[in-house]
Amino acid sequence: MSEQILTHARLVLDDEVIPGSLVIRDGKIADIDTAPSRRPAAIDCDGDYLLPGLVELHTDNMEKYFQPRPKVAWPSRQAALAHDAQMAASGITTVFDAVSIGDVNKDSMRHLALHEMCATIGDIVVDGLARVDHRLHLRCEVSQPETLQRFQELADLPLLGLVSLMDHAPGQRQFASYDAYRIYYQGKYGLNDAELEAFVTEQLANSARYSAEYRQAIAGECHKRGLALASHDDATLEHVAESHEYGTRVAEFPTTHAAAEASHRAGMAVMMGAPNVVRGGSHSGNIAAAALVEHGVLDILSSDYYPAALLDAVFRVARMKDGYTLPQAVATASRRPAEAVGLNDRGRLAAGLRADLLRVRLIDDHPMLQRAWSCGQQVH
Repeated sequence: MSEQILTHARLVLDDEVIPGSLVIRDGKIADIDTAPSRRPAAIDCDGDYLLPGLVELHTDNMEKYFQPRPKVAWPSRQAALAHDAQMAASGITTVFDAVSIGDVNKDSMRHLALHEMCATIGDIVVDGLARVDHRLHLRCEVSQPETLQRFQELADLPLLGLVSLMDHAPGQRQFASYDAYRIYYQGKYGLNDAELEAFVTEQLANSARYSAEYRQAIAGECHKRGLALASHDDATLEHVAESHEYGTRVAEFPTTHAAAEASHRAGMAVMMGAPNVVRGGSHSGNIAAAALVEHGVLDILSSDYYPAALLDAVFRVARMKDGYTLPQAVATASRRPAEAVGLNDRGRLAAGLRADLLRVRLIDDHPMLQRAWSCGQQVH
């Protein structure tokens, strides 16, 4: 029977922070005690915080390792393991690796490497090489012709646990401003004015042709399989009502206050990006996460495109005026995302749950990860 004892820690529980000790036995939390341990082998945490491991539902980070530069493909196993190591170093012990289906750029390596990325993550898990617990999140661009077929090809992967429905066509949701859409895609793909207008026309036509049909079809397939469903960039009350009708559990990155508040009231967990918190606002000009904290409607934080932002954002939220307590802030990156996708064996410090743990020290108000455990094994 394998046992570790962590003592002289500040334990972040559901509703309070207490000094005490925690016992890990056979990969699970065996006991929590407010008294310091006198066992010689106990690890002295020197007053550091002990948190549940972070649960990440939406990160694009893995794709960057498979394609570190445009038109550069990295060997798949090395790419997956490097991504896994960064997750552990960021305090993320459960990660839903997001891969995109239906890229507007038909020649993108993201599009071409889709099956390889999914298979490689599965391989490092089966081979026992992964430091943290990996799941898959399929981001389905419902306005693209091949999306439904690609989803059906991947829908029964054992690691799949979350599916989000997106439509990045111009004139709605994230790109309500046509000018913002034109600036973004003209810069991204180096299009001249005539090419850009043809691109806009094509995306509008695709959205009108496929979006509603594919959204309904994929949502139905998810319910048959018991897969958690997420909306993406809802902007209006009509968007929220549609998402709620489909049984959506997570509202990813709503772009307006009205959509965020309506999603929260409807029982959908509102997710915002940790980089939004760290930077003090949205890079695309949408609502600030801090404003949702003030109204009590931010439920989940996601590192999105910058893994190290997640732990930093948790402590920033806890320091905000009219913000959350530290236990409430920690829950946005642990308990709440775990609950949203039905993982009830983690995300909290409680006896019987997985020993996914972080030892964190504040240095100049910045959280520095000292150690991380995944299922009782030290991974950082």
